[in-house]
Amino acid sequence: MTSTSHPNLMDQPYSAQRTTLAFTDPAGRRRTTAVTFGPESRRDPVLPQRIRNGMLHDEEQRCVQVRLTAAEAAHPAVRGLLDTEAGTALHLHRALDGTDHAPLFPVVVGHELDTAEPYLLYAAPRGLPAARTHVMSATDQRVLARDLMLALCLLDGQGMVPRGISPATVLWDGTSLQMWGLEAMTRTGRARQPWGRAPFCSPEQRRAGGTVDPRDAVWSAAQVLYQLVTGRPGPSDGPPADLGQHRVLSETLRDAFAPLAADRPTAAELLDLLAPGAARHVALSLPADETGPHGEAFAHALHLKRQAPPTEPSYTAGLGQGEVLCPYCLENIQLDLTSLYVTDNRMQYQPLDPSRYKPGSPRLADIMRGAVQRCTADPDFPEHHIPVPYLTNGRPLTVAMVGQSSTGKSHLLAQMIAEITDGGLEPFGLKWQSVNPGQHARFVRERVQPLRNGKVLDHTPTVGLDGFARFVESLLITDVRGQVRPVAFFDLGGEDLVRTDAALRFLLGVDAMVFVVDPVLALPLPHLDHARERLGVEVNRDGDVAFGTVLDRLPKNGAYLDVAAAMVLGKADLLRFQPPVDRWLGEAPAGRLDPDRLREESRDVYGLLRHHAGQAWLRPFDAIRRCTLHVASATGGQEDHGRYPAGTRPRRVLEPLLSLLAMHGLIDVPGGAEAFAVGTDPALEALPHGPAPGAERPRHGGRPGGSGTGEGRRSE
Repeated sequence: MTSTSHPNLMDQPYSAQRTTLAFTDPAGRRRTTAVTFGPESRRDPVLPQRIRNGMLHDEEQRCVQVRLTAAEAAHPAVRGLLDTEAGTALHLHRALDGTDHAPLFPVVVGHELDTAEPYLLYAAPRGLPAARTHVMSATDQRVLARDLMLALCLLDGQGMVPRGISPATVLWDGTSLQMWGLEAMTRTGRARQPWGRAPFCSPEQRRAGGTVDPRDAVWSAAQVLYQLVTGRPGPSDGPPADLGQHRVLSETLRDAFAPLAADRPTAAELLDLLAPGAARHVALSLPADETGPHGEAFAHALHLKRQAPPTEPSYTAGLGQGEVLCPYCLENIQLDLTSLYVTDNRMQYQPLDPSRYKPGSPRLADIMRGAVQRCTADPDFPEHHIPVPYLTNGRPLTVAMVGQSSTGKSHLLAQMIAEITDGGLEPFGLKWQSVNPGQHARFVRERVQPLRNGKVLDHTPTVGLDGFARFVESLLITDVRGQVRPVAFFDLGGEDLVRTDAALRFLLGVDAMVFVVDPVLALPLPHLDHARERLGVEVNRDGDVAFGTVLDRLPKNGAYLDVAAAMVLGKADLLRFQPPVDRWLGEAPAGRLDPDRLREESRDVYGLLRHHAGQAWLRPFDAIRRCTLHVASATGGQEDHGRYPAGTRPRRVLEPLLSLLAMHGLIDVPGGAEAFAVGTDPALEALPHGPAPGAERPRHGGRPGGSGTGEGRRSE
């Protein structure tokens, strides 16, 4: 960070470095301008970011570019640092823009992150790094200490903790301070990760134990001030021995050098010592949450759902002992040892006679794992085969991915399976095995591995000439009680999901749905305009047409459809700096399902969609009794010529499936599956029984009224 503020760099000739940049400004709008850059230098000897000073010619604005080369950006951890920096800078812009406190932090001009060489643009920094300030009066020391504690108070108010405070990231222009190093920002309460160097990194930060505390940064600030006053670094594990010889330090910072965060004062307490009463006036909040008022409508919708008695799908009533529902023809079927087949080396079905093998032998068990049974329950239905393990492990659970073409549902499913194969179910007490080893190997080879290697997946194939849908992957899930259930996934192309013929017959037997919302189609936010222009699409005010077709085809026995459902705001990387998506996308997996946290996430996603997209996009939630809402990103970035430049970085892709498994009892949750789905909050029970303001009561059969007009549709 030192070189960003060298005064001579801004005066160097730029003629050899003139170029044109297109980027997104903090308001989310695209900006294109000619720019001239000076020579490039390393931002920090350890960090990979590179910096160069420049001039934006459309407004004659001096700037600093922080960028990564393509090779550096190919490393997810390195690219993650730039994402953290961008998210922090934009968050602070929303919180501080137009206030007297804005100059305490870098002023972001724009960003371009979904590219092979991502970068951030800042307004030119103010002052010199404190490391270059050799002489400072006692008055200036007190002002700098006050500003530093003020900056920490502001960050603490936003739940942020800077880990990168050092003499190189604290700039001083003779009258005020500016704090850089935003790539090192983290969140209060997260697990500490190793960062920084002694003595500026606190002892507990170096050990990486426990959770992040705002007082971690108090240690770092105290060490910076000590070096400014004395000209040398302090000890790395406790108070300097000569602290009493320096009046400003001794009066204010003595306890800030405590080895444990719990024994240090807060930044607000230190600010009050430096400027009595100042801490009361620095509490800031982000602009009013525009989606917050829709929380009442969400609570009211849950209240109505709890009043409706749960129903059981009618197709389960006719199943006899040992029978399951064929997922293709929807007729009852059970294991028939005379109708078994295995594939030969030419992938042709050959009859299997199990009587040739010793009962209970390992060889027979292995053969039966890969065997299929020809289903003849409906002689008029096209020929189809069911894996034997699907028939021998209790009632299967079928899951359908729903969304029109290019919504990213196939990428989401592939990353769900990838997370499962990486052990993502183990923290929840679940084990998995493939239903059919050949089918699973093919899915991993053709879908999971190419996506993990950064390749954009081809569009989902449409149904075959025989006109019925087949599941693309199936797993055997074993819960903590040792009970095994087959779980099969249907992923049809968007074109098939808007058909009304027999291709959608499989929906009559589906147990769970994942509705994938494409923010490019749903949300008329300005920073998505560039993606819409690139893809040649427009905002759809009437919701996803595939949602409507599927919901109309599902069987219903009461006021609501009783299939379990999860709505996923997909491609969330496009919204990673947009509240409340930024909060949830940054949440680390918890290793357990917390119904309260999930309901909070559902409320936030509901409010975002209702405010910006309108009620039409919430039709699955309105029509289905048990429905949760989620934020997820299957790829972590946008494609470029059929590839993801930095590879794929999935986030929160397994949470929707975990929610569905909990609703079906495969994961034990507090209060049970029913409470997990619709809630038991006594505060919700106190809501009036009439419609909430701006909300619509579902019509008969659970169908939402209207087409998304009214208050919930406005985006400006």
